[in-house]
Amino acid sequence: MTRAADLPGSASLVLAAGVLHIDPEPAVFKAMLDGWAMQQRTRFLKAQTIQSRVDLVRRFAAFTNEYPWQWQASEVEAFIYHLRSGQRPIVVSTARGYQNALRLFMEYVTDARYAWPRECEEKFGQAPVQILHEWNTVAHVAEYEGDPRRRPLTYDEVQALFDAADARVEEIRARRRKGALAAIRDAVLLKTVYAYGLRRREAWGLDLADLRHNPKAKQYGRFGALYVRWGKSSKGSPPKRRTVLTVPEMDWIVPALEQWLDEIRPAVIPGRLSALWVTERQSRLSRRSVNEAFEAARDAAGLPAELDLHCLRHSYVTHLIEFDYPERFVQDQVGHAYASTTALYTGVSDEYRNRLLQRSLQRHQELWGTS
Repeated sequence: MTRAADLPGSASLVLAAGVLHIDPEPAVFKAMLDGWAMQQRTRFLKAQTIQSRVDLVRRFAAFTNEYPWQWQASEVEAFIYHLRSGQRPIVVSTARGYQNALRLFMEYVTDARYAWPRECEEKFGQAPVQILHEWNTVAHVAEYEGDPRRRPLTYDEVQALFDAADARVEEIRARRRKGALAAIRDAVLLKTVYAYGLRRREAWGLDLADLRHNPKAKQYGRFGALYVRWGKSSKGSPPKRRTVLTVPEMDWIVPALEQWLDEIRPAVIPGRLSALWVTERQSRLSRRSVNEAFEAARDAAGLPAELDLHCLRHSYVTHLIEFDYPERFVQDQVGHAYASTTALYTGVSDEYRNRLLQRSLQRHQELWGTS
């Protein structure tokens, strides 16, 4: 049987033995957070995930002005209500994420194997209890809970976005200002995100070595596929990898990437950088800059402000479906573990649905004949 002292995050590992604290409450609370962080690190969770959870617990403690062994269910309800009532109210998915993080923390400090209940009883006369239950947390009843205004772009909107990105290059050149090379980079970057259905981090992390030949599509040369190494990871796992093939409907990306690699990128003088997207300061383009490139083109094209970079990935999925690619192929291209996730990304047009209907009617005319 595992002893409490053997478990990473146990009170005995983060509380100094035999030390009398002048203010024991904040000392024990800090030790709880340190122990919880330790416990999560042993599960190989991302440092960013761990830090955001710890910060949330601190934020909740500041809201209640109490310590975990004093918390009650009514306080977490008041906390969520407060966050819903501000100038920037949280959405349902955010509320659920906060509740899940707080629930995990309470599961940790109420687990006798980590010895926190005993420590709190001895020092403060009361032990922490779970304050989040099924009856006071957000139920997950819908597959998609995002902003309904976020959607795939139409073909015309995609073209308008790219036209606006290209026009920015000409505008900078006409004014004889610096930044034309960066503008070309941003335009090719946005086209690459759409042409391969990439997430922001996946596009950001591309290196020159990730450009692949496809022996079945030799006409695309070194751009027959992209090897994605920074796919979305599961909890505690490294980033997932996949190969995304260049499809004929998106073959216009090949000359765009050729121009970037053969003409524009060398002019930036990237040195020995392996990154595909580089800045004039000889560094990899930041993830924030990827977002900013999309937002600048979106605003210049007059597209709705609710559309974001990830909508290009939704557009890619939708358009592949409308190009009649099998759903399994689309699922593999975008790296979804489940077909239901791919379905959430899909927003096919009425024209496509009517085309499917006409095709079905032509195949089964005998069912619709008149006697």
